Amino acid sequence: MNRYRSSSKTQASPYRSLVVFLLVASFGILFVGCQGPEEQKETDEFVFTPEDVARFDELENTMGDSATGAVSDIDSEDVYLALDDASMKDESVPVLDLSLKSTYDAISMGPGVMGENLYRVTNEFLNVRTEPKVTAPSVGRLVRGDLLTVLDFVDAAWAKVKILSDGKEGYVAQRYVAKLVSEDRLKEEKKAFEGMYFVDFGFLNVRKEPDSQSEKIGELPGQSLIRPTSIDDVWARIPFEGKEAYVASTYLSPFLPNFLVRQEEYSLPIIHYHLEGESKALLSAFAHHSDRLKQSNAHFMTLRDFYNVLLQQEDRDVRLQPKSVVLAFSGVSKENVKELSDILRISGVTATLFFETKGVGLSGVSEKILLTLLANGHDIQSGAHTGDDLRSLTNAQVDLELQQSRQILESLIQRPVFAVAYPKGGINDRVRQKAQEAGYLLGISSSLGRTFTRDQLLRLPSFGVTSDVTDDEVNAFVFGEKEEL
Repeated sequence: MNRYRSSSKTQASPYRSLVVFLLVASFGILFVGCQGPEEQKETDEFVFTPEDVARFDELENTMGDSATGAVSDIDSEDVYLALDDASMKDESVPVLDLSLKSTYDAISMGPGVMGENLYRVTNEFLNVRTEPKVTAPSVGRLVRGDLLTVLDFVDAAWAKVKILSDGKEGYVAQRYVAKLVSEDRLKEEKKAFEGMYFVDFGFLNVRKEPDSQSEKIGELPGQSLIRPTSIDDVWARIPFEGKEAYVASTYLSPFLPNFLVRQEEYSLPIIHYHLEGESKALLSAFAHHSDRLKQSNAHFMTLRDFYNVLLQQEDRDVRLQPKSVVLAFSGVSKENVKELSDILRISGVTATLFFETKGVGLSGVSEKILLTLLANGHDIQSGAHTGDDLRSLTNAQVDLELQQSRQILESLIQRPVFAVAYPKGGINDRVRQKAQEAGYLLGISSSLGRTFTRDQLLRLPSFGVTSDVTDDEVNAFVFGEKEEL
């Protein structure tokens, strides 16, 4: 796999690094502000000196055309401007992009949302009208992912529905909704529509006998739904106004609503390496672990790869490759990130790296390093901000931990941050809810296991690995005890 190496030593924009530092510093003040009165400490007022102002002007003037955000090797040096955290007095709550939250909520809905007639909107938007025609007034407007109950199919084009959010009833174009079904129920759901046809023409004459010269006793409008009592290649016998009649079967087509097949259970082992305290020994062990997994033909993927599969499954039925496994690293810091990058490069695998954002920025892991990791195929996600167990914090503190971390990383890597590795594996219902509110789709816990369901996406199991775990044990985590070469 081609790996990124910059052709020059262009430095990352000092201005962006400064902005990230200010974000981190402001979080420090905000976090302290969320503690009880007895924990607050008085801070000195920060005053910019003339030398500081001159330095700011120098940084601004160096941006120019060369400040393109280009990345370079991880071992290159960065220029930092050190500021006192006490200089930050901003007490605003982080402003996050939550535009994908409704999509994430729809993705993580478990089997309980698949009711008997529950459908999901598949178009970007969908008008709910008072009558089954496009000129009728609208009583509501739905967006992709919204749920509704189909009360009846008026014909092959329109469905009478009930909006779940407010209970209003109306009519929608049925081609823009799909029924949620699990794999094991798809065949049964389709069977319910066997023998149902619709008029696939502008109208269809109804005759007394199966003969084109027979008396015409009526018409069926285009898109009408019928269930013939018998049908052959020429004529279909149908019930009509209390009697039997006949229509030309050439103008009939089978009717079947759209189905959205949802994979509800996944098998995706996550091997989680906690680098705090034993990074050298653990990385040395990892090199042997990855070799063993490659011998077993493991398919290495990042959480971003899994994220993309989940998004695609909202439109069509796609699956993970067999023997897929995610390699995850938390506790990544300025001290171990280069060694980790080198080990991953030598091993020829990609991984998901979780960063505590207190160690990201001017005095820690730089923007340049993050962009280099991304360019080399790795995934960058949140390890919260300080590394404190979220279960021990107040709601306001948890919000700041999760929101500020996501905001800082997204400002640097310019792509969605959707996963969090809960510090110390600390997760409960309250923390999970806070992660969902902060716009995360995936969360890594310390629970053991390789399988999970959609409603566990923010509480994913993993296998925590230490340096004394053997190659065969890691292989068993991924494939089970009986896996053989």
